[in-house]
Amino acid sequence: MPSPTSGLLREVGRGDHDAASRLLPIVYGELRRLAAHYMLAEPPGQTMQPTELVHEAYVRLVGQERISWQGRAHFMAMAATSMRRILVDRARRKSAEKRGAGGEKVSLDDVPVFTPEKSSELLALDEALDQLASLSPRQSRIVEFRYFAGLTFEEIAKLEGLSLRTVKHDWSVARAWLHREIARAT
Repeated sequence: MPSPTSGLLREVGRGDHDAASRLLPIVYGELRRLAAHYMLAEPPGQTMQPTELVHEAYVRLVGQERISWQGRAHFMAMAATSMRRILVDRARRKSAEKRGAGGEKVSLDDVPVFTPEKSSELLALDEALDQLASLSPRQSRIVEFRYFAGLTFEEIAKLEGLSLRTVKHDWSVARAWLHREIARAT
């Protein structure tokens, strides 16, 4: 029997805005934890808040009509990808501001998630993931699912239709490759 979340995701995928409103309270805690994951390695002084990141990613996800959600894991993986894109876009804007654009707004009502100082590292990671995706789309997806969505190896194996051993191997290879590429770029 499908979970209520799966049913709501199907309705959201068909463009039902009422279903999107009912879905948010169900997935909000998980999305909030995912956003908090991004701030673990970040020092104080960030300008983007986890709540802001969650809401922006959620709006992007449920705004996509005609998407066939394959369940909670698929939704969370896409949320992680969306959050990554939001942070990368923000890092690019910050980089442009350093070259002469305007000032920045700072919100202080929540724990921070992003710093301009880390923007070059985030951009290097994004570029390396894009390169990895062109070489091995599967490994790139595994990295996004594991690192950005916080999925377990078992959840990734099920989502991708792979063996647990294959997922763990791809994760190991992809991490080593990314480490080397990021070290070259920074």
